[in-house]
Amino acid sequence: MKEWRVVATPCNNVCRIDDASGWCVGCLRTLGEIAAWASVDDDERRAVLAELPARREQLRSLRRDRSEESPSP
Repeated sequence: MKEWRVVATPCNNVCRIDDASGWCVGCLRTLGEIAAWASVDDDERRAVLAELPARREQLRSLRRDRSEESPSP
């Protein structure tokens, strides 16, 4: 009998990699995590999901830093 996975993908169809962080700006996973998602078990999926809130804050910080560095017109 096939085991059903209960941990769903965090993908929200906003698929674009941020150059500075290497994370997808939609789901905050790396390309490697995205590619491996279908083949990893739920424990590994939960481990990735646990990292996403901190990544979201880091990405916000990176964006703030970039906007402060941009010259105003």
